[in-house]
Amino acid sequence: MKNFYIVDHPLIKKDLTILRDKNTQPEIFRSALQRISNLLAAEISKNIILEQTEIETPLEKTIGYKLKKQIVLVPVLRAGLGMVNGFLELIPDSKVGHIGLQRNEETLEPIEYYFKTPSELEKSDIILLDPMLATGGSASGAITYLKNRGAQTIYFACIVAAPKGVQRINSDHPEVKIYSASLDRELNNKGYILPGLGDAGDRTFGTL
Repeated sequence: MKNFYIVDHPLIKKDLTILRDKNTQPEIFRSALQRISNLLAAEISKNIILEQTEIETPLEKTIGYKLKKQIVLVPVLRAGLGMVNGFLELIPDSKVGHIGLQRNEETLEPIEYYFKTPSELEKSDIILLDPMLATGGSASGAITYLKNRGAQTIYFACIVAAPKGVQRINSDHPEVKIYSASLDRELNNKGYILPGLGDAGDRTFGTL
């Protein structure tokens, strides 16, 4: 699959096991989700472009580096909120936007109910956050909304992905790079990822 990257790391595999376990309590689920997000952030940030800047140490002038473009994190509400802190730990000067998409349970297509992002998206690197890439409808819709607001460089970060969702993004937005902790087997007849980890939003916030 094009532009799809599995971040293969022993600690991700360990924490993904915690996320999949149906007996994992919300506080433990949130911690594991944040740790995986931190490692995903490390991998995606390899794409970040830096520019040189001159600074003074206590002893002399030297050359350092700073981000060339603003980083904007955009979690898909609600579940994407659980990934934000993991990314902010590694890229603390990021700005954060929010997009709310609700899935129509019959058509499985997204319905927007909230959208707010920083200005000048066209000058920023956007990282869209959503733990689940299932049918790809919500992710594709979110990317479209961001593009309509001027976004040009967009990365998508998730915890688990289904082949159908990856194919949808490849088809609708072939330039978008997808980073995931796992490529799972398939979707069931309700559009949920198998083996998956259940509803990430409910498990993160204890609203089962």
